[in-house]
Amino acid sequence: MAVTIEIPSALVQFSGNEDEIDVSGSTVGAAFDNLLAQHAALKSHLFEDSGEFRSFVNVYLNDDDIRQLSGRDTPVADGDLIQIVPSIAGGWT
Repeated sequence: MAVTIEIPSALVQFSGNEDEIDVSGSTVGAAFDNLLAQHAALKSHLFEDSGEFRSFVNVYLNDDDIRQLSGRDTPVADGDLIQIVPSIAGGWT
């Protein structure tokens, strides 16, 4: 299955300045494995040492949060869109 992963602007410097990358895989996890095979520098920005997504990294499959689906085991279909959305913190000072 060919899926597209959208890379947020804060991370494009680690993806060869690409903001959309087509990868293969039958699950979200397999798609990310293939992404990291092409762009290993992204790994430390997306994943904990345990292999889980960092707490501030949100991943959506066709606008659905994968945490509400099956996480890394969520199946993907040809043409699906995976979006990486980092959390933003802030407030009044």
